[in-house]
Amino acid sequence: MDLNLIWFGLIAVLLTGYAILDGFDFGVGILHLFARTDEERRVHMNAIGPVWDGNEVWLLTGGGALFAAFPAVYATVFSGFYIALMLLLVALIFRAVSFEFRGKVESASWRRAWDWAFGLGSLLPALLFGVALGNILRGIPIDANGNFTGTFLGLLNPYALLIGILSLTLFTMHGAIYLMMKTDGGLRERAHKWATGAWMAFVLLYIAATLSSMIVSPFLFGGMMAHPLFYVFFLILLAAVILIPVFIAAGKYFRAFLASSTMIAAMMGLMAVSLFPRMVPSSINLEYSLTAYNASSSEITLQTMLVIALIGMPLVIAYSIFIHRVFRGKVEITKESY
Repeated sequence: MDLNLIWFGLIAVLLTGYAILDGFDFGVGILHLFARTDEERRVHMNAIGPVWDGNEVWLLTGGGALFAAFPAVYATVFSGFYIALMLLLVALIFRAVSFEFRGKVESASWRRAWDWAFGLGSLLPALLFGVALGNILRGIPIDANGNFTGTFLGLLNPYALLIGILSLTLFTMHGAIYLMMKTDGGLRERAHKWATGAWMAFVLLYIAATLSSMIVSPFLFGGMMAHPLFYVFFLILLAAVILIPVFIAAGKYFRAFLASSTMIAAMMGLMAVSLFPRMVPSSINLEYSLTAYNASSSEITLQTMLVIALIGMPLVIAYSIFIHRVFRGKVEITKESY
């Protein structure tokens, strides 16, 4: 049993779960910046209010799993991306606090300040998520000892920013589709327009990102097309991209949301296939890359963690399904609402 391969896959699953679940949270928060009335802003916040904190569990679980299974990767990535991670945490903290503080004072300026905190606290993580993935796909400066030798500004390269804008657009579309499921009337009509426009922008950006990847990171395509999973993920991605606007036009918003979620999963799957066995490619020399084999914990640690994961992950999945079923349906604003 290849424990390194299994844990590479589990980390990919956890990051995919986070991208799908917190992705629509980010999208709703981004669209919050364009809400027209206070009532609409309250609808935005209450659409994700009951579920956003549970969705972030996937990020915490992924970080913990990475620390235990691949400590060298955890150390290099967290030290190299330190400033970016601090910005991410600040944004997530302000977004979380905005839920509780926005309605505590009867003041338009007070609510406006926390509306900006909620919106920007969603926009920045959506952008940084893509920038981080873009740097991983491009490769970061790692020396022979596995040490990060770059700078924060070096992480803001054109390719990584392109992937960041791609993820921002993707999450905006994902959030708009979620809003269509949770709202009615004029707000849903505008969410419909946002989702359609974001879908078109996403398709163009994804094509540009793919062509850029061929130039910037040709190693990603080395043996990928010979791997059967590449064709599985590619066909799933293609089908999902086509079905999203079809379902939206037909008013089948839940199916559109499932298609959007499937598309994100397929994209993450393609990224995993293209990277494996590398987890953090080195832009200095690919031989310095951190892989699922040279950066892992001991076999006994991987075995122990696997047992814990087989117990814990089903619980996380079951909780996510349960909480979304409990709070399904349209948003209703009451005295107890945010």
